[in-house]
Amino acid sequence: MAKITYIEHNGTEHVVEVATGMTVMEGARDNGIPGIEADCGGACACSTCHVYVAPEWVDKLPEREDMEEDMLDFAYEPDPTRSRLTCQIKVTEALDGLVVQMPEKQI
Repeated sequence: MAKITYIEHNGTEHVVEVATGMTVMEGARDNGIPGIEADCGGACACSTCHVYVAPEWVDKLPEREDMEEDMLDFAYEPDPTRSRLTCQIKVTEALDGLVVQMPEKQI
């Protein structure tokens, strides 16, 4: 398990434990975290699970693959460094303490 902090655009924080092997998106969905819609269910076919990763975590995550890069082009106000799709981030013990912030909206 890893504790992940999801921060809504308005600043509301949700700290939840997410099982190893799940994705950060699944952790949000299963815990009713608002702001991550995940319309495609985790198939990396939309950008509705877009978040901004806390700066101190950017280099600790695996690099984005091409498909994620392509989908981020459709995200609301993507940041070239901090934007990620939560469906593409697998939870491991090393992600304990991860902090992500939702954008103002998902498109």
